[in-house]
Amino acid sequence: MDPLHLAVLDDEPDITRLLASYLAGHGFRVTQLHAGRDLMALMAADPPALVLLDLGLPGEDGLTIARQLRERWRCGLVIVTGRGDAVDKVVGLEVGADDYVTKPFDLRELVARIKAVLRRTEPAAPPPASAPTRWRFAGWTLDEAARELRAPDGQPATLTSGEFDLLCVLVRHAGRVLSRDFLLEHTRGRAAGPFDRTIDVQVGRLRRKIERDADHPELIKSVRSAGYVLVPTVEPA
Repeated sequence: MDPLHLAVLDDEPDITRLLASYLAGHGFRVTQLHAGRDLMALMAADPPALVLLDLGLPGEDGLTIARQLRERWRCGLVIVTGRGDAVDKVVGLEVGADDYVTKPFDLRELVARIKAVLRRTEPAAPPPASAPTRWRFAGWTLDEAARELRAPDGQPATLTSGEFDLLCVLVRHAGRVLSRDFLLEHTRGRAAGPFDRTIDVQVGRLRRKIERDADHPELIKSVRSAGYVLVPTVEPA
């Protein structure tokens, strides 16, 4: 099996060389990049399974690059940056990042986070024949095996891997109030920290894509001090 291809975009060559060497030692093929235009060219010619993206690129907006990735390609996206402010983290997740790592970082932890994102973004293994893989709710159709969501008019909806995983958990537990800890554990494989807003951010993004009015949601309801619940009836499609 060919090694998974990762791209590292950072304006500091010392950092890209360090990451490329360490990740190669863990079985990955790594392309080092130093400008957004080089990443876009790579995505068209040899798209990686995951991109490590620095936000602090001279003369370039890293968040704009992240948005372009999400609009045009489906791949894992981990922001690796010196911006550790909570607002920056929320904005990074808002534009579609699967994870957000601040510098300085522990290389072992970074590899663990990369592998966790890759597990979530790889095609799902076919479930047992007896288990439903397609669901219908409020006119929407969710196909877990194909990792596809279709609107009531039949048009496909564009979801990030994190948004899709979150919706799958909500659908499988429709009508049940799910805590943020439960949702985080079942979508990102880790427990929530005391100030972890990842789930709130993803729910907000998901609502904007499937609700008629994201400010007055009818499908995904908030339950104060408890979590979130998918309200409509869910049936096998």
